[in-house]
Amino acid sequence: MIEHLVFFLEGPSEKDFLQGIWPTVMPAHITPHFQVFQGKQDLEKQLVRRMKYWLKPNSRFIVMRDQDSADCADIKARLRRLCDEAGQPAAVIRIACRELESFFVGDWAAIAAGFGKPALAAQAKKAKYRTPDELGNPAEEIKRHLPSYQKREGARKIAPHLKTVNNKSPSFRVLMQTLEDMAKG
Repeated sequence: MIEHLVFFLEGPSEKDFLQGIWPTVMPAHITPHFQVFQGKQDLEKQLVRRMKYWLKPNSRFIVMRDQDSADCADIKARLRRLCDEAGQPAAVIRIACRELESFFVGDWAAIAAGFGKPALAAQAKKAKYRTPDELGNPAEEIKRHLPSYQKREGARKIAPHLKTVNNKSPSFRVLMQTLEDMAKG
């Protein structure tokens, strides 16, 4: 049985996002732990050491980072090698295509609810937002409609309102399915 779910994250906005969705997807007996790094390079540099020396029993690991402009398969292969080197071949790797904000653009109703601007929900009808994982810069798309948008504030405000069933981001749905499967044991 899983008691600890340990996330290895490239930055603090991913932690804010996960803390926002946690109560809706995970049972109370699983404790989240967040290993937050200062970017992708720092994550890859320290991953093996931190994962290898994690000592709490009944722990599972998820490594999560943005794809940005890199090749997703290359990123996953590199992270897989690091997890194997750390002695955790069962660690799960999840990539946000292109970045965390793809999850948000996949659910404009959540953005509207998070920022108290109901009119933003209508953005979901626009063709370019129907495939958020293919947008070059989803954070910039949000800023077009919310000029004061900041990554951490956005993650904190939007995450509690995200719904898997409504979200058009395949990478978000895969992450949520992973969490739901882990919650079931």
